[in-house]
Amino acid sequence: MKAFVYDRYGGIDRLRLEDVPAPVPGKGEVLIEVHAVSLNLSDWEGLTGKPAYARLSGGLFRPRRRTLGSDIAGRVAAVGEGVTEFVVGDEVYGDNLMRQGGFAEFAIAPASVMALKPAGLSWVEASTIPQAGAIAEQAVARGNAGERMLINGAGGGSGAFAIQLAKASGMHVTAVDNADKLAFMRELGADEVIDYRATDFTRTGAYDLIVDFVAHRSVFAYRRALAPGGRYFMIGGTMRTILRLLTLGSVVGALSGRRMQLLVVHEGPAFFGPLAERVLAGEVRVCVDRVVGLDDVPFALALHAEGRALGKVVVEVRRE
Repeated sequence: MKAFVYDRYGGIDRLRLEDVPAPVPGKGEVLIEVHAVSLNLSDWEGLTGKPAYARLSGGLFRPRRRTLGSDIAGRVAAVGEGVTEFVVGDEVYGDNLMRQGGFAEFAIAPASVMALKPAGLSWVEASTIPQAGAIAEQAVARGNAGERMLINGAGGGSGAFAIQLAKASGMHVTAVDNADKLAFMRELGADEVIDYRATDFTRTGAYDLIVDFVAHRSVFAYRRALAPGGRYFMIGGTMRTILRLLTLGSVVGALSGRRMQLLVVHEGPAFFGPLAERVLAGEVRVCVDRVVGLDDVPFALALHAEGRALGKVVVEVRRE
């Protein structure tokens, strides 16, 4: 089978398309014929080994997994011992974050992380939901109707879902990203939009809830942006910012009557299934910037890393 592999951390120049043996599912695993896989920040972090926490599960000095790509939609090609949830031919989707392997024609995944793909979702649509959808659902759940919510990095995959979910929940949404994404975020329902290059959003509050996908500001700047009793949740950011939040942030938050912490995101079908149902019901829109072929994985990763994509970028491995 064809797969994009890499053996050392670095940029897209580390990737190469090779013919490799198809994997064989073990106990509790399924072999998936990959049809589509969407990109997430975790793919870029896995490639570069940055921030440092990406190496905790991916390998300290060299990557443990040779093929990236976790948000997979495809057809079950074989099942391992003990798998009763699926049979060969089932159409499935899920976030295979621990095993990855989606940038290939076939991938192995634990049966527990996959779910039957709703017939109303295309392969491309289904691949956008598992990781980004679970993150967005759990982030927005921290807010309440009538509150002022700010989303930093709102023009990406999780952010695009979060804007829509927050508006549907009755919150006033301020969306932050680069200037090229302002119109896109307004279209999704954001009440206010901010170009982070032109305006310091931490001076535009106060906000009851801040969800930060690309944290790099100081703890004191985030505290300044919060209303009394407000909550700040970091989902992605530099290692330095994360360490400051875990140490100084908890103290500053407690002393000022605010809450500042990392958002611990739960994975699995129970956490992305509800968003898929809302997409099927027409309540939430799937936003795909572009769909590329397997040969274009390096280009897709670069596009995602540069922050130019409006919503999700999807690699369509097979077309039907």
